[in-house]
Amino acid sequence: MRKWGRYSDFMLDFDAHYEALRRRDATADGLVFVAVKTTGVYCRPVCPARTPLARNVVFYRSAAAAEHAGFRPCLRCRPETAPFCPAWKGTRTTVERALSLIEDGELDRGSVESLAERLGVGPRHLARLFARHLDASPLQVAQSRRVQRAKRLLDAGDLPIAAVAERSGFSSARRMSTAFTRLYGRPPSAFRRKAAVLPIGTR
Repeated sequence: MRKWGRYSDFMLDFDAHYEALRRRDATADGLVFVAVKTTGVYCRPVCPARTPLARNVVFYRSAAAAEHAGFRPCLRCRPETAPFCPAWKGTRTTVERALSLIEDGELDRGSVESLAERLGVGPRHLARLFARHLDASPLQVAQSRRVQRAKRLLDAGDLPIAAVAERSGFSSARRMSTAFTRLYGRPPSAFRRKAAVLPIGTR
């Protein structure tokens, strides 16, 4: 079984992606996300669900890109728990620094322009880097991370919805509710641990 040592080895090869999916290759986890056109769900390559037919599959380089294309996260393999962009870990690149700042909430407090200024690049150049390496914009990545943080908080405790929204980086509970409804088709309250058991996300 081939091991994917470099992101560039893997990012544009459909056959390699599909083979990794078929094998449940853990070394591809976080490098690629698989979306299934017939279900509208996207997963990690290690998802235990039945492997879909190749003609029904689309691969994305980030969870944010899959969500921007209209796919919702699988409730079985939880793509939000995939390694966050491991292609950039341990490297000193503009993209890695930007991702770290976004993870720390930089775009919850400021703008893409201020993020780019901190990185010493222009906002257009930063947008081009994200499009090239992640197929998503900085704002799309930030929104994906907010939803994922909120989902973990909802699952872990009984914080009021407004407090979850604030801690997750949303400007209001209403914006958080809109983001969840758009992505999952259900409100944040449906993800409470004590709520009714959610159906398993399948392909």
